[in-house]
Amino acid sequence: MTTPSEAVETPPRPRRSSRAVIFSLIITAAALLLFGTSWWTLVAAGNDWPAPVFVVLTVVWALWAVSFPILMVRGHGGGHRDGAAIAADTSLGVVWVLFTWSVLSLLLRAALAIGGVADPVRSRVVTVVVAVIALVLLLWGYAEAIRVSRVRSVDVVVPRLGPGLDGLRVVLLTDTHYGPINRTRWSRGVIDVVNTLDADVVAHTGDIADGSVQQRLSQAAPLADARASLARVYVTGNHEYFSGALGWVEHMEALGWETLHNRHIVVSRGGDQLIVAGVDDRTAGGSGLPGHQADHTAALAGADPALPILLLAHQPQMIGGAVEHGVDLQISGHTHGGQIWPFHYLVRTDQPSLQGLTRHGERTQLYTSRGTGFWGPPFRVFAPSEITVLTLRSEGSLPT
Repeated sequence: MTTPSEAVETPPRPRRSSRAVIFSLIITAAALLLFGTSWWTLVAAGNDWPAPVFVVLTVVWALWAVSFPILMVRGHGGGHRDGAAIAADTSLGVVWVLFTWSVLSLLLRAALAIGGVADPVRSRVVTVVVAVIALVLLLWGYAEAIRVSRVRSVDVVVPRLGPGLDGLRVVLLTDTHYGPINRTRWSRGVIDVVNTLDADVVAHTGDIADGSVQQRLSQAAPLADARASLARVYVTGNHEYFSGALGWVEHMEALGWETLHNRHIVVSRGGDQLIVAGVDDRTAGGSGLPGHQADHTAALAGADPALPILLLAHQPQMIGGAVEHGVDLQISGHTHGGQIWPFHYLVRTDQPSLQGLTRHGERTQLYTSRGTGFWGPPFRVFAPSEITVLTLRSEGSLPT
């Protein structure tokens, strides 16, 4: 999922300074909006709290708002300070939910006013309703975020797929985001599930971690044990490009995965073949790493044009290149399915798909996963995580 902290910095110092200023301004503006709206609803408005209560709550809210951008920069800056990141991310999730329901509570406030309920009763009813809804959603969202992802099974008809490959099982992991909250046991649980799914191909479409290989070594370790009969393949996501992309590419190869850095492999079964290709994330070109950019032409160089193509690309937004190059199925992540409602609607302003299977052009289909892990706030609200089993079917193989 794209956030202001994901801007890829480039080597020249003036540009870094400019991006830092812009990032700080965005965070500050967001803090004023999110914290200010929730403060007005729960503390100010017409609640008419006793003066000491009002002062204490206002001071708490002000300190919370001021500390948020500081913690965000310290936690998600170059040092990846885990304690600060956990505090900032949790704050972001809590205040986002409070902000959302504070805005929606205007409808309740209006209804109560029409019904003749005056302040402070009206505002205090709104405060209680917002606080209770937020608490329930945050507790539920936390449980959804930290649980081992459910399996989501989808059949995909690929007309050019040969009969020997009918029923090929592609298990998709994406956006694991090993991060400041140590989820080594969770990671092991995910791979244990993967190994029950009889995968032919296991694919990881990027955003492995937030932090360097050394910081997230134990969390990534279970990836070495993922089983697939034909291939284990991986492409970079946008987060790799500010978490040490080269280190992660090398580490995935050391764990036995094929890194599809603008290249492809061919898998065979039953006398038929499938091209499995991958491209770098669309942010790779701004990373300053030589040779890193999304390059569909290079990824498919030398490929037999008669063979069906499965493409790994981190962001659904890259589907245009897939259509142009005759890809049959692109698999992606990045969106997290919105992660915390109603962020879903903001994601859709940047991406052509939020989740699920969609068609683009005459040949190309896109499957967008809601993600296996979570980024930042340890909450998932109306956007459950998933381990996806895509069963590829040749045309005519499914009953009508």
